Amino acid sequence: MHKWIIDKKEEQVSSGAFLTWSDDVFFIVDYNGKKYNGEIINSDVERGTATIKLNHRVFNISREHSLSDLIRTMGLDKVKLKKLTYVDAPMPGRVLKLYAEIGREISLGDPLLSLEAMKMENIIKAEGEGVVDEILIKEDQVVDKGAILIRFK
Repeated sequence: MHKWIIDKKEEQVSSGAFLTWSDDVFFIVDYNGKKYNGEIINSDVERGTATIKLNHRVFNISREHSLSDLIRTMGLDKVKLKKLTYVDAPMPGRVLKLYAEIGREISLGDPLLSLEAMKMENIIKAEGEGVVDEILIKEDQVVDKGAILIRFK
């Protein structure tokens, strides 16, 4: 007996469903004599979740297993985020725009600044979390690769 969470509702499945894969995205489910066309839209192996489409309906699914409760109890189901200490220039260039402000809380993926390099604009985004403590650059300033641009608390 397997326990699945489908759109936040628990389902128990013992047998009766068979999958035939067409490739690594598309599949066919044969359940109680009926066939359903399926597609993997998104999957996160680390969290054990997936978003699938079956006959044009979208479902969010996850599978519970014997270690699920222990993993949750230990807090190991939380995604670990890097604590930022500084951001350095990934390439030489000119600072076009600053998005970060002193005292602002930064989350993973937040834009920090725009850097022009080789006639292309590159948005430098946060690779973790932190609070902006010091901004060491100004707009229109030219920076070298590796130069520290922003420090975090």
